[in-house]
Amino acid sequence: MTQTLTTTKSHATLQLPISIQDVFAAKHTLKPYARQTPLLQTMFMTAQTGGQVYLKLENTQLTGSFKFRGAFNKIAQLTEEEKARGVIACSAGNHAQGVALTSRLLGIRSIIVMPKGAPQAKVDATRGYGAEVMLEGAQFDDSKAFCEQYAKEHNITYIPPYDDVEVMAGQGTIALEIIEALEDVDVILVPVGGGGLISGVAVAAKTINPEIKIIGVQAENCHGMTASYRAGKKMRHDEAPTIADGCHVAYPGDLTFDVVSALVDDMILVSESEIELAMKDLIQRTKIIAEGAGALASAAILSGKADAYVTGKKAVAIVSGGNVDLGRVEDVVEHFIHRRQL
Repeated sequence: MTQTLTTTKSHATLQLPISIQDVFAAKHTLKPYARQTPLLQTMFMTAQTGGQVYLKLENTQLTGSFKFRGAFNKIAQLTEEEKARGVIACSAGNHAQGVALTSRLLGIRSIIVMPKGAPQAKVDATRGYGAEVMLEGAQFDDSKAFCEQYAKEHNITYIPPYDDVEVMAGQGTIALEIIEALEDVDVILVPVGGGGLISGVAVAAKTINPEIKIIGVQAENCHGMTASYRAGKKMRHDEAPTIADGCHVAYPGDLTFDVVSALVDDMILVSESEIELAMKDLIQRTKIIAEGAGALASAAILSGKADAYVTGKKAVAIVSGGNVDLGRVEDVVEHFIHRRQL
């Protein structure tokens, strides 16, 4: 359902691909299955910034990531004929697990296409939920192209990872939970890959309160959405691998770019070292395990790059996922131990 929304950003009336009604419908669909994840204040980040900083812990969602919300909402809307043919999805890991678990819960066959370099923990978890895993392509965009072609050739329903109304609406339920728990929230910082999460969050939050700032965060090494946002047109950006592999999307979606362009207040880029520091601080100071993508919003806060939006404000950083290889956690911890010993 399209939505007409007037925003304080442009003072213009905008036609958007999803509406608050879509998000509320997704909330109803998800209620029997998805968890309402905790929103906890972090005294460490609060002291660091002079704002009141809260973490929305989507790393505690089913499958360890927010992606379950969008995947379930999308698959639940399929016709019985579509469900009988099975579904296919492409993912660096978290969307894969969301689709795999949803398919298992609903009794549907699922095939997941993942990049060849996907973290082994995510590959194993996806197979553990009962999906058939195909490793194709060096990066996400390569996997996506293979997946879409395979779906056409085999007449299987393709479940997009972000550029889809039902997927975006499912992710938008996070904003409803945030506002329900923290009615006077001033700003929500959101990890960004293809843009499904920030699009759903922005539509829900801005419809309820247009004064809420929505800030996207991406890695410097790969930030297709940020490059597109700043240029005012869709652009590709992919300089190098990133520890935030779950957000390694070089080219944004069509629907998500439209929403981000219309509603998002700013995009912040963080370095690999800033992401690693955030992962370490989340473990050490808040006892939270986050993958690189899940730590992006926290990295923007801890680096000081979000001070203009956080200082003196009530800010929420979404910890979007916690599916990280133990080897990666060990590398991050050892890096800072070694640096401290130098």
